[in-house]
Formats: sequence, C-alpha cells, structure tokens
Amino acid sequence: MLTHPTLDLLTELGLQGMARGFAALQAQPEAGSLDHVELLGLLLQHEKTARQQRRFEMRARTARLRQNACVEDVDYRAVRGLDRSLFLKLTTSAWIKARHNLIVTGPCGVGKSWLACALGHKACRDDFSVAYHRVPRLFAALALARATGKYATMLRALARLDLLILDDWGPEPLDAEQRRDLLEIVEDRYQTRSIIVTSQLPVDRWYDLIGSPKLS
Repeated sequence: MLTHPTLDLLTELGLQGMARGFAALQAQPEAGSLDHVELLGLLLQHEKTARQQRRFEMRARTARLRQNACVEDVDYRAVRGLDRSLFLKLTTSAWIKARHNLIVTGPCGVGKSWLACALGHKACRDDFSVAYHRVPRLFAALALARATGKYATMLRALARLDLLILDDWGPEPLDAEQRRDLLEIVEDRYQTRSIIVTSQLPVDRWYDLIGSPKLS
C-alpha cells in the first residue's frame, strides 16, 4: 500500500483522525502483523477520538467558561463544605441528562465559580452544549438585545443550551425587566434543560432579591 496517496485520500475525504492514525501505524513495525479488520478498527477508533476532540474544543470555545477548571483538579481538602461523594456524582453529568438543576452557594472566595466552570468543562467533554454568563452582564446583554430587536433570538439561543451557568447571582435586587428576563429563561428551561446558579446569598434570601411573590 502506498503511504502518501492513502494519506492524501484520507485528508481529501476529511478523515483527519484516520490519516494521523495511518501515519502513526506506518511508523510502527508491529503494525505489519495486523490483519485488515484490525487495521480498519484502529483507524476508525482514531477517527472517532479525533472527532470527539474537535466537538469538545468547539463546545469549550462556545461555552466561554470564566475559569480554566476541570473536575480532576478539585481540591477536596479545602475547607468550603464541599461534599466529595455528591460532587463526584455530579461529574458524571447524569444530572444534566435528567434535566436537573444545581445551586452552589457560599461566601466569597470559596471557589463557587471555579466549581461551576469545572462542571461546565466536564459537560463539554460529555458532548453537552454549555454557556457561562455572569448574571449582571447577562441582564445587561438582554437589555441591549431588547433595544436592538434581538431579544427573542437571544432567548432562543439560551433555551437551546443543555447547560446554562448563571454565575454571581445577587446581591442587588432585580428590577421589573430583569424579573421578566429571569422568568423567560427559567420557563424556557423548566424540565427541559439544566441550570447551574452560583450565589453568595443563601437561598432563603432569594425571595427578597427577586422582589415579586409571583416569581418566588
């Protein structure tokens, strides 16, 4: 088999993973003992791995996570009240498949945003669509979208995400427009998509923050 024509053909067909795998196998003397079925299986595995990596990289870029964090780097020795067994369950992303939501609360500096981004990073690796937003900036972006006629488009984009990370919820009370924005986001995702919310405020103080019993 001619190496260069084969590599050229794989590249022309967009099979970059198979091309790299084929080149690597050609450099290994023991590859000559593989039969056609084994060789094809290895090349297909290379292609599958390459495509998974490309999807992850695309999802990670789109997510725009604030922290460069991953679940394998979590320090469980840090004093912040993190339940190790619970967090390890969250790293499976099964809760996203089940369309559940997650609230992370605690004082400033305990790593709430970092943990949320680590779970977001893992979700990207598990082939879920993710986006990170700081709540104040998201509300500002929605206000601008409303003024420029892009509000509905932005809401639809948020609704399609498998996981939406809302970081730094509070402490300022919401105004009427922000309450409507929050209602639209939550209604669009209710029992269909997942949300992570981080906040310095305990959940029992969120009623005052929202400022409307109808939304609480």
